[in-house]
Amino acid sequence: MRLVSLLPSATEIVYALGLGDDLVGVTFECDEPPAARQEKTVVVGGRDTRGMDPGEIDAYVKEQLTAGGDLYTLHADALAELAPDLILTQDLCRVCALPSDHVSDALDYLGCRADVLSLDPYSLEEVLDTFLAVGARAGVRPRAEALVTSLRGRLTAVASAVAGRARPRVAVVEWVEPPFTAGHWVPDLVTAAGGDPVAARPGARSVQTTWAELAADDPEIVLVTPCGFHLDGAAAQAAGLPAHFPGAQVWAIDGDALVVRPGPRLIDGVEAIAAILHPDAVPAPPPGAIARVA
Repeated sequence: MRLVSLLPSATEIVYALGLGDDLVGVTFECDEPPAARQEKTVVVGGRDTRGMDPGEIDAYVKEQLTAGGDLYTLHADALAELAPDLILTQDLCRVCALPSDHVSDALDYLGCRADVLSLDPYSLEEVLDTFLAVGARAGVRPRAEALVTSLRGRLTAVASAVAGRARPRVAVVEWVEPPFTAGHWVPDLVTAAGGDPVAARPGARSVQTTWAELAADDPEIVLVTPCGFHLDGAAAQAAGLPAHFPGAQVWAIDGDALVVRPGPRLIDGVEAIAAILHPDAVPAPPPGAIARVA
Protein backbone atom coordinates (compact mmCIF):
# COMPACT_ATOMS: atom_id res chain seq x y z
CA MET A 1 0.00 0.00 0.00
CA ARG A 2 1.25 3.47 -0.91
CA LEU A 3 0.66 5.97 1.91
CA VAL A 4 0.78 9.77 2.04
CA SER A 5 0.75 11.66 5.34
CA LEU A 6 -0.41 15.26 5.37
CA LEU A 7 0.33 15.92 9.03
CA PRO A 8 3.34 15.22 11.26
CA SER A 9 1.44 13.14 13.82
CA ALA A 10 0.17 10.81 11.11
CA THR A 11 3.73 10.34 9.90
CA GLU A 12 4.74 9.29 13.41
CA ILE A 13 1.82 6.86 13.55
CA VAL A 14 2.80 5.33 10.20
CA TYR A 15 6.35 4.67 11.41
CA ALA A 16 5.14 3.36 14.78
CA LEU A 17 3.08 0.81 12.85
CA GLY A 18 6.11 -0.33 10.88
CA LEU A 19 4.84 1.19 7.62
CA GLY A 20 7.72 3.55 6.92
CA ASP A 21 8.62 1.75 3.70
CA ASP A 22 5.04 2.22 2.46
CA LEU A 23 5.10 5.97 3.06
CA VAL A 24 5.77 7.91 -0.15
CA GLY A 25 4.67 11.48 0.64
CA VAL A 26 4.86 13.83 3.64
CA THR A 27 4.64 17.53 4.58
CA PHE A 28 7.49 19.98 5.09
CA GLU A 29 6.85 19.73 8.87
CA CYS A 30 7.20 15.94 9.15
CA ASP A 31 10.46 15.81 11.10
CA GLU A 32 9.99 12.66 13.19
CA PRO A 33 11.67 10.45 12.33
CA PRO A 34 14.09 12.74 10.47
CA ALA A 35 14.25 10.28 7.58
CA ALA A 36 10.62 11.05 6.74
CA ARG A 37 11.32 14.52 5.40
CA GLN A 38 14.71 13.58 3.96
CA GLU A 39 13.68 10.47 2.04
CA LYS A 40 10.04 11.05 1.07
CA THR A 41 8.41 13.40 -1.42
CA VAL A 42 7.17 16.60 0.20
CA VAL A 43 3.63 17.21 -1.07
CA VAL A 44 2.59 20.00 1.34
CA GLY A 45 4.53 23.22 1.79
CA GLY A 46 4.05 26.30 3.93
CA ARG A 47 5.71 29.39 5.30
CA ASP A 48 8.91 28.91 7.28
CA THR A 49 8.21 30.65 10.60
CA ARG A 50 11.53 29.89 12.28
CA GLY A 51 12.60 33.53 12.15
CA MET A 52 9.34 34.84 13.61
CA ASP A 53 8.46 35.38 17.26
CA PRO A 54 5.15 34.07 18.71
CA GLY A 55 3.37 37.41 18.27
CA GLU A 56 4.40 37.63 14.62
CA ILE A 57 3.28 34.06 13.98
CA ASP A 58 -0.07 34.73 15.62
CA ALA A 59 -0.58 37.88 13.55
CA TYR A 60 0.32 36.06 10.33
CA VAL A 61 -2.06 33.17 11.06
CA LYS A 62 -4.96 35.48 11.94
CA GLU A 63 -4.34 37.63 8.85
CA GLN A 64 -4.37 34.59 6.57
CA LEU A 65 -7.47 33.06 8.10
CA THR A 66 -9.38 36.36 8.14
CA ALA A 67 -8.60 36.83 4.46
CA GLY A 68 -9.76 33.30 3.68
CA GLY A 69 -6.25 32.25 2.75
CA ASP A 70 -4.48 28.96 3.35
CA LEU A 71 -1.55 28.36 5.66
CA TYR A 72 -0.45 25.32 3.65
CA THR A 73 0.04 24.62 -0.04
CA LEU A 74 -0.80 21.23 -1.51
CA HIS A 75 1.51 20.27 -4.36
CA ALA A 76 -1.29 18.51 -6.19
CA ASP A 77 0.68 17.35 -9.21
CA ALA A 78 3.35 15.82 -7.00
CA LEU A 79 0.64 14.09 -4.99
CA ALA A 80 -0.96 12.66 -8.13
CA GLU A 81 2.38 11.35 -9.39
CA LEU A 82 2.78 9.35 -6.18
CA ALA A 83 -0.44 7.45 -6.96
CA PRO A 84 -1.28 6.92 -3.27
CA ASP A 85 -3.73 4.31 -2.04
CA LEU A 86 -4.35 6.00 1.32
CA ILE A 87 -3.95 9.64 2.37
CA LEU A 88 -3.94 10.59 6.04
CA THR A 89 -5.19 14.10 6.81
CA GLN A 90 -7.28 16.04 9.37
CA ASP A 91 -10.06 18.57 9.97
CA LEU A 92 -9.10 19.26 13.57
CA CYS A 93 -7.21 22.53 13.15
CA ARG A 94 -6.64 24.75 10.12
CA VAL A 95 -3.52 26.14 11.81
CA CYS A 96 -1.95 22.69 12.13
CA ALA A 97 -2.47 21.08 8.73
CA LEU A 98 -4.33 21.16 5.44
CA PRO A 99 -8.10 20.45 5.89
CA SER A 100 -9.36 17.21 4.36
CA ASP A 101 -11.85 18.95 2.06
CA HIS A 102 -8.95 20.67 0.30
CA VAL A 103 -7.41 17.26 -0.27
CA SER A 104 -10.65 15.72 -1.54
CA ASP A 105 -11.23 18.63 -3.93
CA ALA A 106 -7.72 18.26 -5.32
CA LEU A 107 -8.14 14.51 -5.78
CA ASP A 108 -11.43 15.03 -7.62
CA TYR A 109 -9.80 17.59 -9.89
CA LEU A 110 -6.87 15.27 -10.60
CA GLY A 111 -9.01 12.18 -11.01
CA CYS A 112 -7.06 10.43 -8.24
CA ARG A 113 -8.98 7.68 -6.45
CA ALA A 114 -6.99 7.47 -3.23
CA ASP A 115 -8.79 6.70 0.02
CA VAL A 116 -8.73 9.64 2.48
CA LEU A 117 -8.74 9.08 6.23
CA SER A 118 -9.23 12.16 8.43
CA LEU A 119 -7.75 11.90 11.94
CA ASP A 120 -9.56 14.27 14.31
CA PRO A 121 -9.10 13.26 17.96
CA TYR A 122 -10.24 15.55 20.76
CA SER A 123 -9.17 13.39 23.73
CA LEU A 124 -6.31 11.07 24.62
CA GLU A 125 -8.63 8.09 24.24
CA GLU A 126 -9.57 9.26 20.75
CA VAL A 127 -5.88 9.66 19.88
CA LEU A 128 -5.35 5.99 20.69
CA ASP A 129 -8.37 5.15 18.55
CA THR A 130 -6.75 6.87 15.56
CA PHE A 131 -3.86 4.39 15.73
CA LEU A 132 -6.37 1.58 15.38
CA ALA A 133 -8.12 3.39 12.52
CA VAL A 134 -4.89 3.82 10.57
CA GLY A 135 -3.89 0.22 11.25
CA ALA A 136 -7.24 -1.08 10.08
CA ARG A 137 -7.29 1.02 6.90
CA ALA A 138 -3.67 0.10 6.10
CA GLY A 139 -4.26 -3.61 6.69
CA VAL A 140 -2.14 -3.94 9.85
CA ARG A 141 -4.81 -3.93 12.56
CA PRO A 142 -2.91 -6.47 14.76
CA ARG A 143 0.13 -4.18 14.82
CA ALA A 144 -2.04 -1.25 15.82
CA GLU A 145 -3.66 -3.25 18.59
CA ALA A 146 -0.25 -4.29 19.89
CA LEU A 147 0.93 -0.66 19.82
CA VAL A 148 -2.12 0.58 21.73
CA THR A 149 -1.81 -2.22 24.27
CA SER A 150 1.82 -1.27 24.88
CA LEU A 151 0.98 2.42 25.26
CA ARG A 152 -1.90 1.66 27.62
CA GLY A 153 0.50 -0.41 29.71
CA ARG A 154 2.75 2.60 30.13
CA LEU A 155 -0.22 4.77 31.11
CA THR A 156 -1.22 2.18 33.70
CA ALA A 157 2.31 2.19 35.10
CA VAL A 158 2.21 5.98 35.56
CA ALA A 159 -1.25 5.79 37.13
CA SER A 160 -0.02 3.20 39.62
CA ALA A 161 3.07 5.25 40.46
CA VAL A 162 1.09 8.42 41.27
CA ALA A 163 -1.98 6.75 42.83
CA GLY A 164 -3.00 8.22 46.18
CA ARG A 165 -0.80 11.27 45.85
CA ALA A 166 -2.00 14.85 46.04
CA ARG A 167 -2.76 16.20 42.58
CA PRO A 168 -1.16 19.61 41.97
CA ARG A 169 -3.15 22.21 40.07
CA VAL A 170 -1.59 22.47 36.61
CA ALA A 171 -2.10 25.09 33.91
CA VAL A 172 -0.79 24.35 30.42
CA VAL A 173 -0.04 27.31 28.17
CA GLU A 174 -0.19 26.32 24.50
CA TRP A 175 0.83 29.75 23.20
CA VAL A 176 2.27 32.80 24.93
CA GLU A 177 1.70 35.82 22.66
CA PRO A 178 -1.22 36.00 23.11
CA PRO A 179 -1.78 33.29 25.74
CA PHE A 180 -3.92 30.30 24.82
CA THR A 181 -5.44 27.73 27.17
CA ALA A 182 -4.89 23.99 26.88
CA GLY A 183 -7.52 22.14 24.87
CA HIS A 184 -8.19 18.89 23.03
CA TRP A 185 -6.23 15.96 24.58
CA VAL A 186 -3.74 18.12 26.51
CA PRO A 187 -5.73 18.28 29.79
CA ASP A 188 -5.98 14.47 29.61
CA LEU A 189 -2.18 14.27 29.65
CA VAL A 190 -2.10 16.24 32.90
CA THR A 191 -4.77 14.02 34.46
CA ALA A 192 -2.96 10.85 33.36
CA ALA A 193 0.26 12.24 34.87
CA GLY A 194 -1.32 12.74 38.28
CA GLY A 195 -2.30 16.39 38.06
CA ASP A 196 -5.47 18.47 38.16
CA PRO A 197 -5.76 20.51 34.93
CA VAL A 198 -7.00 24.07 35.50
CA ALA A 199 -7.74 26.88 33.05
CA ALA A 200 -8.26 24.09 30.54
CA ARG A 201 -10.79 22.95 27.93
CA PRO A 202 -10.65 19.13 27.85
CA GLY A 203 -12.10 17.76 24.64
CA ALA A 204 -12.60 21.25 23.17
CA ARG A 205 -10.54 23.66 21.12
CA SER A 206 -7.88 25.78 22.75
CA VAL A 207 -8.91 29.44 22.98
CA GLN A 208 -7.21 32.76 23.51
CA THR A 209 -7.24 34.01 27.10
CA THR A 210 -5.39 36.48 29.34
CA TRP A 211 -2.65 36.05 31.90
CA ALA A 212 -5.02 37.33 34.59
CA GLU A 213 -7.58 34.65 33.73
CA LEU A 214 -4.95 31.93 33.80
CA ALA A 215 -3.55 33.15 37.13
CA ALA A 216 -7.07 33.37 38.61
CA ASP A 217 -7.23 29.56 38.61
CA ASP A 218 -4.27 29.57 41.01
CA PRO A 219 -2.08 26.93 39.37
CA GLU A 220 0.73 25.42 41.39
CA ILE A 221 2.60 24.37 38.25
CA VAL A 222 2.57 26.02 34.82
CA LEU A 223 3.67 24.06 31.76
CA VAL A 224 4.65 25.99 28.64
CA THR A 225 4.23 23.86 25.50
CA PRO A 226 3.95 26.12 22.44
CA CYS A 227 2.83 24.41 19.25
CA GLY A 228 5.58 24.26 16.65
CA PHE A 229 8.46 24.59 19.12
CA HIS A 230 10.85 22.17 20.78
CA LEU A 231 12.37 22.64 24.23
CA ASP A 232 14.72 25.54 23.47
CA GLY A 233 11.91 27.59 21.94
CA ALA A 234 9.51 26.70 24.75
CA ALA A 235 12.08 27.68 27.39
CA ALA A 236 12.74 31.03 25.72
CA GLN A 237 9.03 31.81 25.64
CA ALA A 238 8.53 30.64 29.22
CA ALA A 239 11.22 32.94 30.58
CA GLY A 240 8.80 35.79 31.21
CA LEU A 241 6.01 33.74 32.75
CA PRO A 242 7.14 33.61 36.40
CA ALA A 243 6.08 37.24 36.70
CA HIS A 244 2.49 36.21 35.89
CA PHE A 245 2.56 33.24 38.29
CA PRO A 246 4.72 34.29 41.25
CA GLY A 247 3.59 31.39 43.44
CA ALA A 248 3.94 28.63 40.86
CA GLN A 249 6.67 26.52 39.35
CA VAL A 250 7.08 27.23 35.62
CA TRP A 251 8.33 24.49 33.33
CA ALA A 252 9.04 24.37 29.60
CA ILE A 253 8.32 21.19 27.64
CA ASP A 254 9.25 20.07 24.15
CA GLY A 255 5.71 20.69 22.93
CA ASP A 256 6.06 19.32 19.40
CA ALA A 257 7.54 16.05 20.60
CA LEU A 258 5.50 15.41 23.72
CA VAL A 259 2.27 17.42 23.90
CA VAL A 260 0.71 18.98 20.82
CA ARG A 261 1.06 16.29 18.16
CA PRO A 262 -1.57 13.54 18.59
CA GLY A 263 0.80 10.65 17.99
CA PRO A 264 2.45 7.84 19.99
CA ARG A 265 4.87 10.21 21.74
CA LEU A 266 2.00 11.68 23.77
CA ILE A 267 2.65 8.83 26.20
CA ASP A 268 6.23 10.08 26.51
CA GLY A 269 4.57 13.40 27.33
CA VAL A 270 2.49 11.87 30.12
CA GLU A 271 5.64 10.33 31.60
CA ALA A 272 7.53 13.64 31.33
CA ILE A 273 4.72 15.60 32.97
CA ALA A 274 4.48 12.99 35.73
CA ALA A 275 8.21 13.49 36.36
CA ILE A 276 7.53 17.21 36.90
CA LEU A 277 4.51 16.69 39.15
CA HIS A 278 5.80 13.67 41.08
CA PRO A 279 9.60 13.56 40.65
CA ASP A 280 10.08 11.03 43.43
CA ALA A 281 7.58 8.59 41.93
CA VAL A 282 8.56 8.25 38.28
CA PRO A 283 11.88 8.31 36.38
CA ALA A 284 13.15 11.54 34.90
CA PRO A 285 12.63 11.89 31.13
CA PRO A 286 15.55 11.94 28.69
CA PRO A 287 17.52 15.18 28.31
CA GLY A 288 15.85 17.72 26.06
CA ALA A 289 12.30 16.95 27.20
CA ILE A 290 11.67 19.36 30.07
CA ALA A 291 13.36 22.29 31.80
CA ARG A 292 12.39 24.33 34.85
CA VAL A 293 12.31 28.10 34.32
CA ALA A 294 13.89 30.11 37.13
